[in-house]
Amino acid sequence: MDEHLPLVSVIIPNYNYARTLGLCLTALERQEYPNIEVIVVDDRSTDDSVEIARRHGVQVLITDTNIGAPAARNLGVEHARGEVLFFLDSDVALTPDTVGNAVALLTADPTLGVVCGTYEPEPLIPDSRVERYRSLQLHYWISGDAGDITTIYSAIFAMWTRVFHEIGPLNPALRHSENADYGHRITQRYRIVLDTAIRGAHDHDDKLSVVLSKFFHRARLHIPLYLRRPDFNGGPTNSSRGWGSLAALFAVVTLALPVLFGPLWLLVPLVLLIASIASDLGMYRFVWGYAGAGFTVYFTAIHFLVNVTVALAVFVGAAQCVLSSKFRHTYDMPEASAPAMGA
Repeated sequence: MDEHLPLVSVIIPNYNYARTLGLCLTALERQEYPNIEVIVVDDRSTDDSVEIARRHGVQVLITDTNIGAPAARNLGVEHARGEVLFFLDSDVALTPDTVGNAVALLTADPTLGVVCGTYEPEPLIPDSRVERYRSLQLHYWISGDAGDITTIYSAIFAMWTRVFHEIGPLNPALRHSENADYGHRITQRYRIVLDTAIRGAHDHDDKLSVVLSKFFHRARLHIPLYLRRPDFNGGPTNSSRGWGSLAALFAVVTLALPVLFGPLWLLVPLVLLIASIASDLGMYRFVWGYAGAGFTVYFTAIHFLVNVTVALAVFVGAAQCVLSSKFRHTYDMPEASAPAMGA
């Protein structure tokens, strides 16, 4: 071990991901960077995650109650010895050069607060066409945002430990939307950069109902942040995607027009459908070149459903902001209390 290299503490929150945790830890054992400690924070899993982690010889923390990924990451930091924190989800297997690349990026630029990574185009464990859709879609979206961003991608990101303590812990109340809040706090003092040299294969959801549910809830929960932070975009291409989602929703709504007023009005939903596809034309070209024409047709149909779901979530979230002051203040930072930890 090179003592001149900073120690990297890899912190892995885990809840019932025994299926992928072993692959995640094996990939860490294959890292080219030699100075790593691994901390798995198990959030009261009911599967054999803890046994798998212990077989790999890593430090294992077990929470007394299920506290959520942001709080689990905070707990991992309390036990970390490293100068660099690398936060990694337990369903991601990093490429062998990733930790070293993250350290090199942080070391080279003192203005960086966080470096984030992206996903490979193929899933870690391929199970379904829906999962392949999600893998290609996320690979294209995240990789396309390479450069300066205003959020974090919480599944793969690294930062100096001193910066974490300067900024403060992740908001434990935001179990599914902590990335936007933490990104905002980081960018008040530092830059956040997404770099494709930091990457891993991810085990995406393989059921359409789960994919649509996650899109809905995450889009809805981001509305308070968008209303309070006009500068937040989550990445340089999010604006066109937003318009694409709205166009998809209104394409469905306006299907009533030809029924009510005659077939000529079919042009309205058709134009909106074309506009929705055009908003992400680069992505469809990428999928066509990578996976072929047949899968692109399937991909387009699934993505249309995703766009409609996201647009519905925007309206639901906006209504909740109007009707609920508690929802409007979702991104207020509560007093953080240290989560309980068992042996």
